[in-house]
Amino acid sequence: MNSSLSVIVPCFNEEEVISESYHRLKKVLQELPLVSQIIFVNDGSIDGTEKILSEIAQADKTVKVISFSRNFGHQNAVTAGLNHCLSDLAVVIDADLQDPPELIPAMIETLEKNNAQVVYCVRKHRKGEGFFKKISAKLFYRFLNFFSEVRLPVDTGDFRLVDKNVIREFNKLHEKGKYIRGLIVWLGFKQVPFYYEREPRFAGETKYPFSKMMKLATTSLLYFSKKPLKIATYLGFFTVIIALLLALWAIFGKFFGFTNADPGWTSLMVAVVFFGGVQLLTVGILGAYIGNLFDEIKDRPEYVIKDMMNFETGNSTQIADEQTGLQNG
Repeated sequence: MNSSLSVIVPCFNEEEVISESYHRLKKVLQELPLVSQIIFVNDGSIDGTEKILSEIAQADKTVKVISFSRNFGHQNAVTAGLNHCLSDLAVVIDADLQDPPELIPAMIETLEKNNAQVVYCVRKHRKGEGFFKKISAKLFYRFLNFFSEVRLPVDTGDFRLVDKNVIREFNKLHEKGKYIRGLIVWLGFKQVPFYYEREPRFAGETKYPFSKMMKLATTSLLYFSKKPLKIATYLGFFTVIIALLLALWAIFGKFFGFTNADPGWTSLMVAVVFFGGVQLLTVGILGAYIGNLFDEIKDRPEYVIKDMMNFETGNSTQIADEQTGLQNG
């Protein structure tokens, strides 16, 4: 029987919305028959987010705050929240209120009704987002599934409910470049969808512009598939076949007189550009994978904590020791 719940909220420059996010979450949690807490993870915000979170945590001891020493990224912020979660259940939700906190009770009901370990939220519609953002997101999930070796649910984000079994196994994972929604699928267990309408941002600007979306897409692709390496191999094989056919065509044409003996600049430049492009693409794919290996070998921590509020010293020390043990093991 689940008796406790943590809501993990990564935050980066959310001063315009963080108070409203807290009040709506608090209202929902007060109506649940569970011991609940909110874990805000301040991902190196440079606006007033940290100050507001400090004031909230001082007034409400059920609110815990983790503050990073700098901006380490959304996925690392979610990771920190899960690393410091001791509850039976955990919900991951962004602070911008696009994912309504009021859905949490229904998510818990779905989990218990299906005897599942994960409830992942699927967006039926994405309100307040432009055509380019919507179409690029749809294409991204389908493109990733084409390359991925693990089938990932489409049109989902990090908004999901997980139980203690998933939290325990997730905290054993060592890789630095985490793609959390993919890793949770990779872990297995029983996972069920929950369909909902995604709302526009309550206030502020999106923290996932095109550049960050591309970075997330690259991380998810390189960490979840070796198929790009196979594509490089196939391209290399394909170009070798073309080169051999061209060579045979030139040799036989020389003897049988159906080719022009004088080579043309156009065909020469096309061949050079084509083969050069394939080589650069192959080297680039290999370089990306080697870069990931370099990051893993350095074994730097995924995040650095500057300050923690309302965490029991014993629990915090225990979690830190466990994480150190996992990384060293």
